[in-house]
Amino acid sequence: MADFLTEISTKKVKQVEPLIREIKSLNIQDDAVAIDSAQSALGALKSQPSRKALSNVLQYLTSEGFSLLLPEPLNASIAHQLVNDTIPSYWRTIRNSTDARKLEKVLRNPTCLGHLITRLRSLIADSRQKKAPGEARNTAEHISDAFEILESILRDEKTTGLVLLDILAIGKIPAQKKLIWREYLAQAVSGRILSISAEAEDVITKTDTPNMASWITDGNQYAAWLGRNIAFLVEHGGQNEEYLVAVVELCSKALGLGYTDRIVSSLLPVLISSGSIERLADLLTRMKTFEQRKYMNAIISFVVGRYFSTEVISKDDASNVPTNTISAAGGLIYILTKDNDILKDHLITSLTKSTIPALDDSLSARRSVMAALAKDEEKLHTLLENSIKLFGDSIYVRVMPVLQQEALAQTLALCSGYIQRSQPMFLTMMAKSTYHVNGMSNRIGAASARARFLGIAVGVAISKMVDKPELQLKFELEGAEVQEAEWYQRLTETDDKVGAVSDLKTKDGDGANVKKARRKPTPIQRSSKAPVITEIQGPRVVEVLSDSEDEDADLMVYEKIDSDPEDATDDPTAINRNKPNAPVYIRDLIAGLRDQENYDRHELALATAAPLIRRKANFGTEVTDHLEELATLLTGLQDNSELDGFVQQRQQALIAVLLARPAQMAQWFARSFFSGDYSFTQRIAMLTTLGLGARELAGMKDSSTEDLIPAQSSFPSKQLPPHLHKIYAEENNAPTVAKISSSMAREMLSPIASQAADQLSGPNILKVRSFSSRMDVEKKRHKPIPNALAQIVADNFFFPLTGRWWLQIRANNDSIYSSTHLLPPFLQTLSLLMNASGPNTVALPQMTREYWDLLLSVRGLASKDKNILNAALFGFLMLLETNENKERLATEQGKELMETQAWVKMVFEGLAAGSEEDERVRVLAAGVVVRCQEVIEKYQRRMAGALMDY
Repeated sequence: MADFLTEISTKKVKQVEPLIREIKSLNIQDDAVAIDSAQSALGALKSQPSRKALSNVLQYLTSEGFSLLLPEPLNASIAHQLVNDTIPSYWRTIRNSTDARKLEKVLRNPTCLGHLITRLRSLIADSRQKKAPGEARNTAEHISDAFEILESILRDEKTTGLVLLDILAIGKIPAQKKLIWREYLAQAVSGRILSISAEAEDVITKTDTPNMASWITDGNQYAAWLGRNIAFLVEHGGQNEEYLVAVVELCSKALGLGYTDRIVSSLLPVLISSGSIERLADLLTRMKTFEQRKYMNAIISFVVGRYFSTEVISKDDASNVPTNTISAAGGLIYILTKDNDILKDHLITSLTKSTIPALDDSLSARRSVMAALAKDEEKLHTLLENSIKLFGDSIYVRVMPVLQQEALAQTLALCSGYIQRSQPMFLTMMAKSTYHVNGMSNRIGAASARARFLGIAVGVAISKMVDKPELQLKFELEGAEVQEAEWYQRLTETDDKVGAVSDLKTKDGDGANVKKARRKPTPIQRSSKAPVITEIQGPRVVEVLSDSEDEDADLMVYEKIDSDPEDATDDPTAINRNKPNAPVYIRDLIAGLRDQENYDRHELALATAAPLIRRKANFGTEVTDHLEELATLLTGLQDNSELDGFVQQRQQALIAVLLARPAQMAQWFARSFFSGDYSFTQRIAMLTTLGLGARELAGMKDSSTEDLIPAQSSFPSKQLPPHLHKIYAEENNAPTVAKISSSMAREMLSPIASQAADQLSGPNILKVRSFSSRMDVEKKRHKPIPNALAQIVADNFFFPLTGRWWLQIRANNDSIYSSTHLLPPFLQTLSLLMNASGPNTVALPQMTREYWDLLLSVRGLASKDKNILNAALFGFLMLLETNENKERLATEQGKELMETQAWVKMVFEGLAAGSEEDERVRVLAAGVVVRCQEVIEKYQRRMAGALMDY
């Protein structure tokens, strides 16, 4: 056996190196390579660099003098490698580090932004393709990373300014600089980034990847970011011609985004605070004419919304006193237009022809514009001449809404006062001209009482300035017209001066401080010293002890407590002993409505909002001081917690807010309906508030108003369990204008149906007439009630709605206010307002004329949609029912009456009897035709003379 193991040779090995060796770097080559050129940086990025190698690459790419801005092949390769390889591999690791900031700086140029957009587009397309089960890829994480870094690159308000400075410094020739700048504008300003970001967010939302709503996908927030970037460029820019041309091109391109008002609202406050308005004025002169007009419209809308949004015209002695805000706004407009005849002419046109809705809605804004134009006498003369021509034009008097006519009358009075103080001879010459004389004749002969009054008020005001006392115009006015005519005369004495724009900055600061103070009231400070012992004065209660009482007699006996449903559970975590108390003050109510995280507190605040507001409306100023804040909060309230009765309780609270100050809040609701970022449901809630609030204000007690008046608290009774209560309880939905208009239509059509039945059932002489006693007749007779609505309905409810509707439709034919969602409730609200005002309202003729023209203008839309047709027919029926003076109706509205009858007959004949909806529309159309025929047959001779040319 020993022979099998034979030693062949032996050798001793001397161990020099240890068998186990420490390796300091897994990639010695990456750590050793020095990044000293773009080629070496690209090579390092392609070789799967370590974290330290990546830091070295980013350090070189962010060094002074290097940029990926120029469109060169090497720069494009580096950008491609960073976007398609480095970000997917390293972004989540370096997200909150210094390297992340360096990477954002490297990518802040059009070349890299283009690669990011391309990658997002390819990833989004890949995520939407259908794949086999084994080929599925998770692209949501890659989209999220690219989306996040894109948002980080653009977050700063200096982004656009830094890109422009890099372009001007690194670009080689002017043509190349211009092309690179236009590429950036196409990415960031034309909406390319906004659209691709919205698509990316949509893909991320559909996956399980958690994400937060980003500003980069919201058009309003993105436009605000763009406005701050423009403000930075204007504020920190020099007078270099290339720089100014680039900024002007940016401002022009921003108009195509579609959020001009939002851009200006974030741009102007920054420039006002820094005192850079004159630089903006210089940029405006370099823009095209239509671009200047768009920016001026947005600037005026911003001034009205920020500084004059709470304005309510008060026709008292102190209403025309100059204020710092009006003077400062005038100074802002003056700086922007002082060397710009294009904008001055545009302001003149806007004051006369109502091209800016916000300007017609605010007297203070018109005073500011007038103060700015008063510096140029030639433009002021042009304004006066154009105003007089248009104010007395017969067609303008007949067709224009009252809101625009009142605005022009106020403008004419203001302008006359300025010219009287500077050039009295020119005013005298215009007062004696044929335009003014014929215009006064057209005004006095107008069919509308309101149009006549405006002509009288303005004519008397001008006559007092130019005529001798014995030759002045004098008219006998009655009631409130006397006070209003005196107010128009005081308008001619208004002399606003151009003030400092810095006063607007001060007002912004004061407003912010006030809001902050209201949001965080100062807590009551309690002393930490020893408590003070207060001696009780007066008689005292002394306990008399008796030896005969047993030892337990001194124990207090408590009553049996009521059962609490929460005590029935054995789980101690389900018992809530910290239940909120009902709010007692308005500030507590506002806090509870805002606290949507606390379910119990929010629910209790909403349930008690209406009774609390009604109870405190007429006591002190607690409600009036917070009216608009309450209205804004309640209107924008969302049912995030799915509260029971949310819609009805919110509607009750909104009506309570309206009735606290009807004139002021009706104007606020009408103004907010046509402005602000509200949904269809919220706008319909505003219309419902105006319609139902007007009915309650008019004293109309029916189910529509009683359902929205909070019931008095009663003794609680036993209810079924919640799941059974929902089944057996009656549905108690909040009334809407559609429901009320439907019930009112049935009431108005029932006499017509009865009359038709009488005519078909035989001669009336064969019928037996039953006589009632005098007491029964008196019981059925409706007692007259005071109508508080009639005095304020025209100027505060009706005309603000119709006037703003015309402005919106003329500015945009495809406006949301002509859609099938908003137009029917809008028409029904106007019908309810007319019915609630009653037949004895002084302004009823003008309301009738304006509403009739509005209804005739929507015939094309009504022929395409049954809901609009139903609302329009109900409006016609309400016009004919409310105007009890049929003779005046036939005399003044003869053409409209004939046109309405012809169109409704065509509608009636075109509707086929079948569905329930068609049958309801046919009944309405038949009712309108019958009412029109009654008026025409009775007054056909009177109408014949007026309709000879019809």
